[in-house]
Amino acid sequence: MLHTKVPQLDKIIEDAINRARKQETPQLVSVVDHISPQDPFHFLYAGRAIDQHRSFWKSADEDFTMVGIGSARKLYSSSAKRFDDIQTLWTTITSKAVTYDEFGEKGTGIVSLGGFSFDPEQTSTRPWESFSDSQMTIPAFLLTNKDGTSYLTTNLFIYPEDHTQQIIHQIEEQQDMLLSESPWDVDLPVRTGEKEIAPEAWKESVRKATEDIKNGSLDKVVLARELRVIFKEPVRVEAVLKALADMQKNSYIFAFESEGDYFIGATPERLAKLDQQQLVSTCLAGTVPRGKTEEEDERFGQELLYDPKNRQEHQFVVEMIREAVEACCHDVQIPDKPVLYPLRNLQHLYTPVTAVLNPGYTLLEVVEKLHPTPALGGLPQKESVQYIRSHEILNRGWYAGPIGWIDDRDNGEFAVAIRSALIQGSEASLFAGCGVVEDSDPEAEYEETAVKLKPMLSVLGGC
Repeated sequence: MLHTKVPQLDKIIEDAINRARKQETPQLVSVVDHISPQDPFHFLYAGRAIDQHRSFWKSADEDFTMVGIGSARKLYSSSAKRFDDIQTLWTTITSKAVTYDEFGEKGTGIVSLGGFSFDPEQTSTRPWESFSDSQMTIPAFLLTNKDGTSYLTTNLFIYPEDHTQQIIHQIEEQQDMLLSESPWDVDLPVRTGEKEIAPEAWKESVRKATEDIKNGSLDKVVLARELRVIFKEPVRVEAVLKALADMQKNSYIFAFESEGDYFIGATPERLAKLDQQQLVSTCLAGTVPRGKTEEEDERFGQELLYDPKNRQEHQFVVEMIREAVEACCHDVQIPDKPVLYPLRNLQHLYTPVTAVLNPGYTLLEVVEKLHPTPALGGLPQKESVQYIRSHEILNRGWYAGPIGWIDDRDNGEFAVAIRSALIQGSEASLFAGCGVVEDSDPEAEYEETAVKLKPMLSVLGGC
């Protein structure tokens, strides 16, 4: 891709039209501007009038937020080689693009945001009809807030038949709409009902899984369940995201809109982050609630640190991530034992993994090697996914799949889409899972999933 200084917008568009006519193919142009500080939630709210295809990403450990509005280009794949397909499409698009950017900040310019389903071979579609198996989007407009500074990227696909002034008028009108200072006041949804989807059948599936594990079919499997929630009115996602960001400080806050449905969440679990070839992954497995008092919280944490089941479950994840990262990286660093990772409602066992990505590898290749980790699928990986496909009583869709972003400077980050909900008008499906091993108790695992549902329930009508 070509990065160059920013001339006047009319000159940028005229040059792109001329290239499109000469080459007889559309031209992707990306323009990055430094703008006054923007509220990302207001920007997302304002974008609703432009396109029903919006995205939101807030980092868990740095001052970094992106909001995408509209679609300059969508990247799809439904094949078994979906990560390779998306990478090939991405490389083809970015290699021919022209970016006008004087700042060079990560997460600006040509950025693609989106995700992948947990299992591309899942045949059921309900309730994920609006979401493709693999979908990454280059937004038409992208707000990037980094370390207190705001940038606005405008991405344009210019066609030979386009006219300069018409495009300029449309861009200026939409930018004015997005950057307006009009007030917004959106309330959190009011819940009027809920329905657990087949809870007893789910407990029976846990019991059956323990028997199959004892018989040697597999070592561990993660089984998820669904809670359906009904609201008084259609949910306004902006208020929900703001509440999640306020409450879940150590989590990735995300939202992806597709055909009017929203997949949103607050996940603590990073899959992989790449910044200047420095790779970071996270082992996050083993869960207990937060205590009501400082003493109880300390006791719960210590019990988690020394609980054989949770330590075994955590070690499964550590070893799998070690193997995946060592296959494409060097200078791999992993601590000998986990520490506690506290969230608002939960605390987890946590082990960070750092490495340097070898030349020739991409972030999407790392994501493919890591997904699904034993914390979301089980062990062995292939057998556990097949078991979930055959025995789980829901279609996970994007739940527990990789969601995140990449930019054209080889930066990016993906997290695991847990602590999440699929919002459809005035209803939502919430998802939670737990790791089943041979001594798992169905009732205890059910209670663990109930705890994991609390972060989303707290902003969707209360617990």
